[in-house]
Amino acid sequence: MSARLDATILHVDLDAFFASVEQLDDPSLRGTPVIVGGLGNRGVVSTASYEARAFGVRSAMPMARARQACPQATFLSPRLARYVEKSHEVMAVLASVSPLVEQLSIDEAFVDVAGARRMLGDPRAIAAIVRRRVLDEAGLCLSVGVASTKFLAKLASDMAKPDGVLIVEPGTEPAFLGPLPVTRLWGVGPATLTKLERMGLRTIGDVANANEQVLVRTLGASLGHHLHALAHNDDPRPVVPEREAKSIGAEETFPSDLHSVSQCERELVRLTDRACARLRTGGLGARTVNLKIRFGNFETRTRARTLAEPTAVSTVVLDVARELLAEFDVGRGVRLLGVSLSQLDDAPTAQSVLDLTGEAQSEQRARIERRAAVERAVDEVRGRFGSRSVGPATLVEPNEVSRETR
Repeated sequence: MSARLDATILHVDLDAFFASVEQLDDPSLRGTPVIVGGLGNRGVVSTASYEARAFGVRSAMPMARARQACPQATFLSPRLARYVEKSHEVMAVLASVSPLVEQLSIDEAFVDVAGARRMLGDPRAIAAIVRRRVLDEAGLCLSVGVASTKFLAKLASDMAKPDGVLIVEPGTEPAFLGPLPVTRLWGVGPATLTKLERMGLRTIGDVANANEQVLVRTLGASLGHHLHALAHNDDPRPVVPEREAKSIGAEETFPSDLHSVSQCERELVRLTDRACARLRTGGLGARTVNLKIRFGNFETRTRARTLAEPTAVSTVVLDVARELLAEFDVGRGVRLLGVSLSQLDDAPTAQSVLDLTGEAQSEQRARIERRAAVERAVDEVRGRFGSRSVGPATLVEPNEVSRETR
């Protein structure tokens, strides 16, 4: 028996995620085979676009074999910071639908939508809303499985790929599962498959109809009970929201080293804006600002400063980050910069004011609160039109060459 009577668990899985982000950022790659992974002789494929999969390229395949199978593909190194950024955009959409989001990895999550039905409709309608919003706001396609258990929702999303929805209606679970091969059960690897085949069990329906004690004697107590339960769609695990974050941040490795304070401060604007936007999305403030710097020789240093009050205002964080940066000689060449925010708390009702008293403090507080209002308005615009629709003016100065964050 399943743990609930309704199909209200969604498993959301972004299609060919890394490759899809590359095709999103570079329109010339759309509709062409794209392979992302380690480009060296010992590299492996992280993700292949569906155009590349048509040539037999798969994740975890040695890159040398992928080049033989699809030499016409575009081969790219992963840009993890960019993928994390897009993942956050997608997870923010899911969190706006339901507070019960359990992120499994950078590109997949479970969502319990039982509490969202009154506002958004039945699970089919909610799945459609999620898919449309992710496409509109993040530019990505995803597949959704909808079922009464985590196990079945994950299975359904796998079968819905690419860019599809598969709903297993309540009461149809045995008919849906029965014909599927036993390899669809979590925990069935090559050794277990051999044992099941020796028992004459080739489908999930065969396992469901098998004597549970025979399975236990053959496979061991834990695996035997586990497979028998899954074959009956017995998976009572709830969707458990992501554990509270200990820090939120952003960092970037640059194509060529930065050698001036102005270059570094420009990047700090970008990183601080990104990190603080994530804070505000989570309804959080941070008390500690951490700066990470890596020089051209790969030496990595950090500095941190703790504020009197938590804040989510970019200008406050940026002022601190600039002060921390001033402690380093950037003329050595800066390979990487990162800004992370820790000692997280609920969003502050009053914004931080640094070491000021009396009239100066009042003026500073008013200025910061005005800035906080502006940033909230920016967040609303980005929520409607995407994360790149508006940003700090210093990043779009006419005399500077615009460079997309990689």
